[in-house]
Amino acid sequence: MGTYAVTGAASGMGAATVQRLRAAGHRVITVDVKDADVVADLSTEAGRREASLRVLTTAEGRLDGAVLAAGIGPNRGPDVGRIAEVNYLGAVELLARWQPALAATEHAKVVVISSNSTTTTPLVPQRAVRALLAGDVARATRAVRLYGPARPAMIYAASKIALTRWVRRHAVQADWAGAGIRLNALAPGAILTPLLEQQLADPQQSKAVRRFPIPVGGFGDPGHLADWVCFMLSDSAEFLCGSLIFVDGGTDAHFRPDDWPKPVPLRQLVRYARRFRNS
Repeated sequence: MGTYAVTGAASGMGAATVQRLRAAGHRVITVDVKDADVVADLSTEAGRREASLRVLTTAEGRLDGAVLAAGIGPNRGPDVGRIAEVNYLGAVELLARWQPALAATEHAKVVVISSNSTTTTPLVPQRAVRALLAGDVARATRAVRLYGPARPAMIYAASKIALTRWVRRHAVQADWAGAGIRLNALAPGAILTPLLEQQLADPQQSKAVRRFPIPVGGFGDPGHLADWVCFMLSDSAEFLCGSLIFVDGGTDAHFRPDDWPKPVPLRQLVRYARRFRNS
C-alpha cells in the first residue's frame, strides 16, 4: 500500500478520490482549507509552504503519488488573483517541493486536475498564461483587467492552460520521467461538484452552464472522475507520461473535432535531428 497526498480533499473530485484510495488500503494525507489532515490556504505563499512541508513531514519524505485537485472556479467574484494563486501556484509550488519525495519511491504517479476550459474558452490572453508560467500572478491579473465581468472566467482558463503546460513541459524531463515519476493531467468538464452547484444556484450563470454543449447529456459524476484518477495512479499507467485526458462528456470533441491530433512541426523535427547528429 502507498502514501498519497491529495489537495482539495474536502469536497468534490478530491473527496471522492480520497474515499477510493483509503478504501483500497492506501494512506492518504489530505490538504484543504478545512476538514483536512493539513489545513492550509493555498492562495498564499505561506499557506503553500506550510502545506508542502507538513505533507513531507507526515509522509516521512516518501510519496507514492499525489493528486492536485484544489481549485477555485470562475464564479468567485472579483478576486482574480486568488483564482490564479490556488489553481496554478497551489499545484506547481507543491509539486516542486514534493519532487524529491516522489522520486524517492522510484515509481510515483501524479495527477493534476486541469479543465476542458483550456480548449473551450475563447480569447484567453496568452500574456496571462505566459505570466503565470513565469510565476507572476500580478502580471497575469493585469492581463485580464480589460475583460470586465469576464475576468474570472479568463483568469480561470489561463490558470488551467498554464498548469497543463507546466505538467507537459516537466513530465518528460529527467527529474520527473527519468526519476520514475509519471506526471499527467485530467481535464474534466461540467462535473457536479460544489463548484458547479454554486454556478447552477445563480440564475444568470445557470442559464449559461445549461446551454453549454455536453453531447452525452447531463453532468459528470465526481466518483467517475475519481475512478480515472485512481487508474492514473495505478501501475497500469506506467507508460502514461505528460498526457492530458479529457473526461467532459464530449464537449472538447464537439468544439474541436479536427484540431487534434496535430503532427509535430517540421522545424522541431529538424532541430531534433541536428541535436541527434551532433551528439
